[in-house]
Amino acid sequence: MIMVFFSSSSTPLYSERWTPKTTGQYAGTCIFLIILATIFRALLAVRGNIDTLMARWHHRHHTSLPQSDVAEAAKHRALDRAPWRVNDALLLATLDTLLTGVGYLLMLAVMTMNVGYFLSVLGGAFLGSFVFGRLAGPAAH
Repeated sequence: MIMVFFSSSSTPLYSERWTPKTTGQYAGTCIFLIILATIFRALLAVRGNIDTLMARWHHRHHTSLPQSDVAEAAKHRALDRAPWRVNDALLLATLDTLLTGVGYLLMLAVMTMNVGYFLSVLGGAFLGSFVFGRLAGPAAH
């Protein structure tokens, strides 16, 4: 099977039922892919900062540290390996599963070899990096 990009406004996405029949439906599908790729980049930013976010939550609900010490506590927490907590593990597992699912959906869209879908995913990645890139940790790039 020869893999080449092609341009068509009636390429199915994810199922036969999701086959654009008009130019407007095709544009809507492309907008969906842009939004999905942007959400993916936002989730990566959250995942890159999850230790700080969890430290702030724990500070707010369980400790009496001054607010300025929260970021420092997050660093120590990451280095000292805080005790395993079911809630933290559940949050991380859920976020990682969500990231995996969205990533695979984007991969499947690109694998259709439709130029519009491919450019939409790239556009969403650009938009997400533009909006959320400074929030993501270095590992997310």
